[in-house]
Amino acid sequence: MLLPILLVLASGMCHAVWSMFTKRSRDKSIFLWSIMMISTILLLPILITELWTHPLTAGAYALLLLSVALQALYSWLLSRTYEMGDLSQIYPVMRGTSTLLIPLIGVLFLGESLSVYGWAGIAFMLGGFAVLSGLGSRSSSTSLSAASRKSGYTPILMALCVGLCTTCYVFVDKLNLQHMSPLALLEVTNIGFVAGLTPAVLKSRKLLEEWKSNKFTILLGSVLNPGSYLLFLFALQQAPLAHISPLREIGTIFATFLGILLLKEQQGLRRILCSVVIFGSILLVGVWG
Repeated sequence: MLLPILLVLASGMCHAVWSMFTKRSRDKSIFLWSIMMISTILLLPILITELWTHPLTAGAYALLLLSVALQALYSWLLSRTYEMGDLSQIYPVMRGTSTLLIPLIGVLFLGESLSVYGWAGIAFMLGGFAVLSGLGSRSSSTSLSAASRKSGYTPILMALCVGLCTTCYVFVDKLNLQHMSPLALLEVTNIGFVAGLTPAVLKSRKLLEEWKSNKFTILLGSVLNPGSYLLFLFALQQAPLAHISPLREIGTIFATFLGILLLKEQQGLRRILCSVVIFGSILLVGVWG
């Protein structure tokens, strides 16, 4: 069991690192577009070959188009969220929202139930989100970063929207996997992601400028982005999903430390404690909930 745990921890770290690169980039839309475009080009032959040899039904194509649309919305929301808030503020919310919403959807619409630990995890998670937003803090007007002061609770609301979008496309892609391979589906989601950012990239006309400034991190991000998920898939081959999936969200702690130590973001202790609480809440819901 040690190897899959190590793989999951590495997966969470990779995700946190490329997210930090995005936050540190000059233009978030161009940076995200660039790191995704590389894998999009490489995987395109796989998608074309699979669709040519295994034609889909009209309903299956409709689901793929829905996945593309959700990914386009997700990429736009993600780029805007990274522009508005600190990494240590928004990352735990983005990563925790899916864990918050999925069990609630199960309880409200699927007749499922949560244990006391599950409800406690949800309560702690909501508390962590509230503290990160500065809700109820008398010193929030002076201690928050410039971006947070300017937009109030907007970064947290945007991060919640990113998490909601993630939840939606996970459900849709679970259905899509019934019709196509993971690699082909990854290419479909990549196309949607890139499409959502293309208008902003064309409008900015700063693609070459971003590459000149961050060529190394773009190339590294293009490896870490798909690499983080591949590490998780390798772990899934050796351990049950329910046992290791919550562990992947340890990236919330990694990202918070990266934001505070490397990006010099404020409210260090407060945000570290919040990220630990949110990660612990994810474990409560995912393992004992």
